[in-house]
Amino acid sequence: MSGPFLEATGLRGGYGAADILHGCNLSVEKGRIAVIVGPNGAGKSTAMKAVFGMLPLREGRVMLGGRDITGLTPQARVAAGMGFVPQVRNIFPTMTVEENLEMGGFLRRDDIRPTIEQVYDLFPILGDKRHQAAGELSGGQRQQVAVGRALMTRPQLLMLDEPTAGVSPIVMDELFDRIIEVARTGISILMVEQNARQALEIADTGYVLVQGANRFTDTGAALLADPHVRASFLGG
Repeated sequence: MSGPFLEATGLRGGYGAADILHGCNLSVEKGRIAVIVGPNGAGKSTAMKAVFGMLPLREGRVMLGGRDITGLTPQARVAAGMGFVPQVRNIFPTMTVEENLEMGGFLRRDDIRPTIEQVYDLFPILGDKRHQAAGELSGGQRQQVAVGRALMTRPQLLMLDEPTAGVSPIVMDELFDRIIEVARTGISILMVEQNARQALEIADTGYVLVQGANRFTDTGAALLADPHVRASFLGG
């Protein structure tokens, strides 16, 4: 396959009669990290939901691995190779860590044990706490469970909505390190982040959205160096 692994073009849609996305374009190369940043209300999470099929589109197209998936349900998109970690309600708090991971593999008909061990290799603390209820973990550990559960589907594209929301700077750095490790295995990453400066530091591609449309698109390093981006979106 040539071209981006994910290519979402001309996304237009919203809730009810009002459009939130106004011709938004997003793409991610194989094994690369793309980050969506922007002010509150810019449509970042809405764009993620549109890519995942949770938001009806009035216009636009979503391609995954060269296949048009615009008409597929979220469940069908998971089967096609997408994994999605929402910002909230992304774990089963009364289930153990391991039961959460097992739930992530519910679509599979093969042996999921090797994938569970891969998740524990990526997040060793989860292996230590595999029999503990996920709701009893720290915020950062719960996010690791959520990412691990999404990885159980063996996605080719992993979508993360605010993965570092509410965690300490140290935990944020650790999560970003693990996200880089996931990308190095060949999985494409599309991520929305409020911690824009730190997210752009690990981004191969960055998108700055404003009012549901692309304002700036470039490499993460170029956006960090752009004085207009710094002044308007990164605090100077």
